[in-house]
Amino acid sequence: MRSSLGLALAILLSVAHAVAAEQAEYLGSFVWSSPDADFGGLSAFEILDDGAALLGIGDRGFLVSARIVRYGAEERIESVELARIVPLTDPDGRDLPEEESDAEGLALAPGGRVFISFEAIHGVAEFDLSGRMVSDGLLRHPDFPSMQLNSSLESLAIDDSGRLCTAPERSGRWERPFPAYCLEGGTWSQPFAIPRSGDFLLSGMDFGPDGRLYVLERALRTVFFATRVRSFALDGDTLSDERTLIETPSGTHDNLEGISVWADKTGALRISLISDDNYNLFQRTEIVEYRLP
Repeated sequence: MRSSLGLALAILLSVAHAVAAEQAEYLGSFVWSSPDADFGGLSAFEILDDGAALLGIGDRGFLVSARIVRYGAEERIESVELARIVPLTDPDGRDLPEEESDAEGLALAPGGRVFISFEAIHGVAEFDLSGRMVSDGLLRHPDFPSMQLNSSLESLAIDDSGRLCTAPERSGRWERPFPAYCLEGGTWSQPFAIPRSGDFLLSGMDFGPDGRLYVLERALRTVFFATRVRSFALDGDTLSDERTLIETPSGTHDNLEGISVWADKTGALRISLISDDNYNLFQRTEIVEYRLP
């Protein structure tokens, strides 16, 4: 009896340790504000230069860059200094029309190539770092035009091979996974789907330096948001080894929409998240950081 009880306790402790080992460690939150009238609505970003800079997009059609000042041994954020905000423009330099400027997902490719996904017009376009569109129109899978309004291409990421992947915020049914659409060599495919679980909707994704796919999800409960981050191993076109790294009660953070997974100077992986304040006085632009064990 004692040996059976001891074995059971050992198994429980082993499981508890494995779960704890997957959890990301909360490092802190920073509320970012700026007097610039165009500042706000940040829906995606990338952390650059070992955590010293960021590039983001606003959902009213702006490209935002900033410097990050850090402090202490754990390099928490001390301040974020806005460098510039530039409007997204068409290839001729004209500002994008308001109805076409709902930028939601961001992915950076080598050579300063910037890919942005749009929710209102259900497509992806390439830009340069000045905010000018360089692609010849929208990049679209045939499924995109039929997606739900205000619930389509929230997320965008690029893997080590240069394959660009996006997914909609909603899958259409509670039990239906989120379909991922990938662009490679000029050809779209729908190679895998992200499992859907609970009331969470997909708001961002990124491929980490470790090659895993990280997905940011949110759930609106009453007037507050709950946040979840999961990661998956990607073997070819098969997702496996699902891990829940972050799951917060509603109200812990603001409306987190953007995710960037990067390696700090020690080699540890960090998950940085940013919130969309919807240009609302009752919300804020919050940068939240976690560290993986």
